[in-house]
Amino acid sequence: MAMLTTGALLVFLIIAAALVLFVTEPVPIDVTAIGIMVCLMILGPWTGVSPSDGVAGFSNPATITILSMMILSEGVRRTGLIQRLETTVATYTGTNERKQLAATVGIVGPLSGLINNTAAVAVLVPMVNDLAHENGTSPSKLLLPLSYASMFGGMLTLIGTSTNLVASSLSAEYLGRPFSMFEFTKLGIVVFLVGAAYLLTVGYWLAPSHVTPRSERATTAREEYLTELVVRQDSPVVGLTIREALEEVDHEADVTQLIRDGRYVSNPPLSTEIQSDDVYTVRLTNGALQTLINIEGIDLVPGATTEADLDSLAPEQTLVEIVLTAGSNLIGETIESARFSDTYHARVLAVRRGGRITHERLSEFTFRPGDALLIESEAETVDRLADDPNVIVAGDLDLQQFRSSKLPVAIGVVLAVVGLAALDLLPIMVSALAGVVTMLAAGVIKPAEAYEAVQWDIIFLLAGVIPLGNAMAETGGADILGALVVSSADILPAVGVLGLFYLLTALMTNVVSNQASVVLLVPVAVDVAGRLGANAFAFVLAVTFAASTAFMTPVGYQTNLFVYGPGKYQFSDFIRVGGPLQLLLVVVTTGGIVFFWGL
Repeated sequence: MAMLTTGALLVFLIIAAALVLFVTEPVPIDVTAIGIMVCLMILGPWTGVSPSDGVAGFSNPATITILSMMILSEGVRRTGLIQRLETTVATYTGTNERKQLAATVGIVGPLSGLINNTAAVAVLVPMVNDLAHENGTSPSKLLLPLSYASMFGGMLTLIGTSTNLVASSLSAEYLGRPFSMFEFTKLGIVVFLVGAAYLLTVGYWLAPSHVTPRSERATTAREEYLTELVVRQDSPVVGLTIREALEEVDHEADVTQLIRDGRYVSNPPLSTEIQSDDVYTVRLTNGALQTLINIEGIDLVPGATTEADLDSLAPEQTLVEIVLTAGSNLIGETIESARFSDTYHARVLAVRRGGRITHERLSEFTFRPGDALLIESEAETVDRLADDPNVIVAGDLDLQQFRSSKLPVAIGVVLAVVGLAALDLLPIMVSALAGVVTMLAAGVIKPAEAYEAVQWDIIFLLAGVIPLGNAMAETGGADILGALVVSSADILPAVGVLGLFYLLTALMTNVVSNQASVVLLVPVAVDVAGRLGANAFAFVLAVTFAASTAFMTPVGYQTNLFVYGPGKYQFSDFIRVGGPLQLLLVVVTTGGIVFFWGL
């Protein structure tokens, strides 16, 4: 086995610290990535990473290509293509739940091969959510398959996911063989068909139905939120018990907390007499909330600054649900610290997190990815929110003014980018950048919108972790890990080692960034293949495919976070539905790699 050098030991310590930070996220993952880069440069004499090597991730072709694809995806979205698809799909599927599921999988898969799969899910969540609600289907039945199918679709082409681009860059560096545009499309099609078959059968049976469609809420369970109410002195409910007040309102609601004279009482008894200045934390439905807004003497706490703010919902106001994205600058903030009302010109009325509501004060509620906020705003605010990369509007987007006339241009640009790269006429980075310039010149997307479309946390994450793979190779760390994995060859055939490598990558991707998994494991994969005398490209492909299959946790892949809130999913849902799928693809993908590329 290779000797453990000081440099390799330092790199392993950095990796260990990074994994802990990636999983626990005391700071955003992009901050952790930049910290990795800085540590590698400071310890350059031992890690072999010079200052120029340390910042090379910013100029890496994969980083630039990903940035360009984010802008191209946004350009397509702004033409209203997705809304046109919704109308067409609804006409085909009607109220048939299986048809809705098949259409969801069938649309997001191919689309994720043409534009970044994360972007595809971001723009399709509102469409699928509305499709389900308007046709009597629980959105929970469709949103998780939407996320999973986008991962399958991302493996159809080189540009389907940022992971592919990073892996291609690393493959070129270590093997002198980057991926072509359709390098693994044949295996991608197999994986997509197997995955789709699973989602339409076993996955359909295992998927939960947590969210009741709007059309059925009048007689069945409701979508619940958490909000805070303060009782004014002139309120008619003063002197009544909580039970009597709820009967007066004629809406079911759970009072989870009472704040009186600075004292907190969890789950106060229904016999508690209401006093003026009481603050109640209440879990209730959207309909009940709208009723409470119109009751004299009961005010909503969040964002209320003047008496005028506490009046009933004005005609020009609307209630909208938004979901926070993983890269949102609201993450880690509270309603007050984020100055939500000033920034978005909207008022947070209630919050929902996954399938459960936390019983903390909304003013102290720290935002996390996937949180759903019920806000009161004007129509033009909803339009701005639809363009905001920090949130997803989980409702109707008809208010937004799309550039429908630019649709042919947008589609033509994307097809040209794919075609030029596929025919090897231009590198994918160059064709993607040319596509961005064309869209800007044609007015498909404006410069300010292009900057907003870039998920800068992903760009900095990539730039930060790319030097880590180089450091592992330079210090011999990859050799050491490779020797450990190769030791399993004593009891496993080469195909078994390949499958083990796929499984290890998939498990790591469920808890850390998929890009980070690729950067860490591609050098090890190349070393393991060399020691076994196997096809190194096959091992690189195993890592690439496995890094895009984070089915078992909501934090493993950004698309899972996008559907987590709207679907009211619980952590266990991802394990129950995604676990069997993860194991199925270990066999299918490993076998497909051996069949198509040999071992």
